[in-house]
Amino acid sequence: MTSQAATATDPEAIATAVGGSGELEAGATVTLQPVPSPTPSVAPTEAVSAANDIKDAVAEKSQTAASLVDTLDSMALSIGDMRVSVWDGLVVVLVIVGVITAAYFMSKLLQSLLKRITKLDVTQRLLAEKLISLAVWAIAILFGIDLLGIDLTALAVFSGAFGLAIGFGLQKTFGNLIAGIILLMDRSIKPGDVIAVADQAGASTFGQIRKIGIRAVSITTRDQKEYLIPNENLMINQVENWSYSSKNVRMQIPVGVSYGCDIKHAELLMLEAAKMCKRVLNSPPPTVWLDQYGESSVDFVIHCWIKDPEAGVGNVKSEVLKNLWDLFQRDGVEIPFPQRDLNFRNNEQFEQLIAAIGQRLEKKPDES
Repeated sequence: MTSQAATATDPEAIATAVGGSGELEAGATVTLQPVPSPTPSVAPTEAVSAANDIKDAVAEKSQTAASLVDTLDSMALSIGDMRVSVWDGLVVVLVIVGVITAAYFMSKLLQSLLKRITKLDVTQRLLAEKLISLAVWAIAILFGIDLLGIDLTALAVFSGAFGLAIGFGLQKTFGNLIAGIILLMDRSIKPGDVIAVADQAGASTFGQIRKIGIRAVSITTRDQKEYLIPNENLMINQVENWSYSSKNVRMQIPVGVSYGCDIKHAELLMLEAAKMCKRVLNSPPPTVWLDQYGESSVDFVIHCWIKDPEAGVGNVKSEVLKNLWDLFQRDGVEIPFPQRDLNFRNNEQFEQLIAAIGQRLEKKPDES
């Protein structure tokens, strides 16, 4: 008896082993081997899974809207394993707008509720508002990502370069944000404080803090110039805060009088001129110091205190000097002009010059 073997992949061998009758011959052996199935093609991954859910929900409601959504979804671009269509982009834009709008109104609502808490001072309330805003926006971003169902692994190719670019580009922004929070926590500056600032020319002046923002502090001077100073500069540089622990500020007003006047009486007039100014405090009272004996005057300094430096200091000085002018004119106290004493050395040439001038003066009456 002849033994025959055939595999499932050899049709002619199977036909010979089976025979024309379609039956196996006696002693024939047939070995069947599985035929490998073709490898299926991998479909691109949807970057926004929420778009498919919304598309299915729209298809159940209206066939017309479903056809429009299918048209938008057919216009797609495949990048590697990621598929992005026009419908995906439209869903992302709508979700981003909705999340930003909800986060904005939610932060405003929480801030309005926070303002009703009277136990917090201005600095504590401002710090709480900033922390609440950061928390609301962080939750909104995470909620938006979860709502869209974005497959972040599809963006792994760009995440490294994008994160590096953001790190370098927003380094100063995050630094100013942290610096602003630290300034509010230690209460070194707060809205309403009067601090000394310097303009671009280097001239130092003072201004009042209007707002402490995420990036910079807004300071307004008396001439309505507004300076935006980065938060980092105020934290690492020296700042002259006129109202840190107390809003009382001492002013110094220099005054000069003649050597021939009664300096005690002049001192009393200076005190009276300072007390006549409404913004000058009675406690501590104004004082007058004798500063020095100048070249042409006796120099005094009037020291007076005010408690509202945000209203300006130059106007207080002007009012005191105006009052003092009227008092000096009333009592005959002289404000001297600059004077210079010239001393000539006595030598032969100087004596000859004096003699020549004297002879000329003697001749003039004779000629007349």
